[in-house]
Amino acid sequence: MALLQVRNFPDQMYRAISELARAERRSIGRQAALLIEKGLAASGISAEKRRIALERAMRRELPATVKEADLTRMIREDRDQ
Repeated sequence: MALLQVRNFPDQMYRAISELARAERRSIGRQAALLIEKGLAASGISAEKRRIALERAMRRELPATVKEADLTRMIREDRDQ
């Protein structure tokens, strides 16, 4: 297993990881590894979702009757949802 050393790690964050580790009966190292693993998984999922959404949007063709003002209105309506 690899060794990871982090310098200038914020005290407050270390205390939070330490408290979580104690509450879940884990070592601080194991707790930190689990938190990093969850963070990496979450960022990978959202990146994949963004990629899929972008691909879907790029495949869409707008009707010739759609004007620029319509697009602006559509974007605003979508944001308001």
